[in-house]
Amino acid sequence: MTEEVANYKRIVLKLSGESFARSGERGISMEEVVHISGQVKQAQELGCEIAVVIGGGNILRGAQFTNQNASIQEATAHYMGMLATVINGLALQDALESLGCQTRLMSAIRMDGVSEPYLRRRAHRHLEKGRITILAAGTGGPFVTTDTAAALRSLELEADILMKATRVDGVYSEDPEKNPHAVMYRNLDYNTVLERGLKVMDSTAIAHCMEHRMPILVFNFQKEGNIQRAVLGERVGTLIQTNSEVVEASEAPAV
Repeated sequence: MTEEVANYKRIVLKLSGESFARSGERGISMEEVVHISGQVKQAQELGCEIAVVIGGGNILRGAQFTNQNASIQEATAHYMGMLATVINGLALQDALESLGCQTRLMSAIRMDGVSEPYLRRRAHRHLEKGRITILAAGTGGPFVTTDTAAALRSLELEADILMKATRVDGVYSEDPEKNPHAVMYRNLDYNTVLERGLKVMDSTAIAHCMEHRMPILVFNFQKEGNIQRAVLGERVGTLIQTNSEVVEASEAPAV
């Protein structure tokens, strides 16, 4: 029997804060975190180096204070959101280590008591040594989303692909929860995403990936085994890359 080997040597996996909570809830569900951690471990065991960029929306979104509370400046609210990602990073780190994984938590905002400062060369070294590297606090500056942080870290760490884990199967023409007739795409190019205003990642993240030809895979992490399948290069979700022909799911060949 042929042993399965990762199609990608190094990936950046973007996890939203909401993936750490039960659907429709806030906060942290360690059951959800351990479930994700199990998938990440299995993907790493295929021979893939994994860096995880984590969001914080399950705890706090900086944008939620905009125009609601004049006593909190928008920049301050963004810093609060970045701190929430560190809390999620600590939860993910402990969950991964409980499964026997070696990890490092790195923060773009210095918090020496709980994490290492993010340094590109050090992050490279952790990945080379087989440590799952959790990257928290976005870029360390306000007015930058964690999607953009994930795009920038993908480029800095010379990842083969940026994988965005979501609760839906891929990129749709409209919100599938609001329109059951929305069309899912198998393949897209960056320009189509921007021109059609598709809800994938913010436009700055897409622009960075487009300029440097960093492919993006958007897929449903809640389907058991999907992270492993993505790492193996199997067809899951929506692949976004340069000069890709737009292919709707109904047009894709059967697998």
